[in-house]
Amino acid sequence: MLPGSTNCIESLSVFYEDPSCTRRIHQSISDLLGSLNSRQRDVVVLCIGTDRSTGDSLGPLVGTKLNQLNYGGFDVFGTLEQPVHAVNLVSVVESIKIRYHNPIIIAVDACLGKAERIGYINVKPGVLYPGTALQKSLPAVGDLHISGIVNVGGFLEHLVLQNTRLSLVVKMAEVIAYGLAGCKK
Repeated sequence: MLPGSTNCIESLSVFYEDPSCTRRIHQSISDLLGSLNSRQRDVVVLCIGTDRSTGDSLGPLVGTKLNQLNYGGFDVFGTLEQPVHAVNLVSVVESIKIRYHNPIIIAVDACLGKAERIGYINVKPGVLYPGTALQKSLPAVGDLHISGIVNVGGFLEHLVLQNTRLSLVVKMAEVIAYGLAGCKK
């Protein structure tokens, strides 16, 4: 285990290059879904972000990769072609609630953090607060969430997100998508 990695029944934080990362993400998601899905509720993955900002493209990249993997275990909202972002988040969540009866929503989004945490993927129970780094007032979403720390937060967040390494975001998105789908990368 890498320094700073944590793994407990309720949450996971693991570096994207950890050889066991996809397996651990899958196990964590499976455990959390098992505790939430006692009545076999539909599972929806809500990938939040935009293709107009490198750092904020994590969610749409995960959604696109999940669709490419053609994994039928859940429906995906938020791709590079049809992103879910600040402008349409409320309407997409409303349409999910109309289309599905009491779904479990797994929210996926990029986040900013400390320099030593860049590249870590977090899986946690509970809601996600999208747009927090940019001081946006958006509704909390999800029954559980996955966040990827793509860059440093604390100062000029818009600029930081625009100048995030695409290579890192793409690699993290692949790891998250494979972990969600239960595939080996």
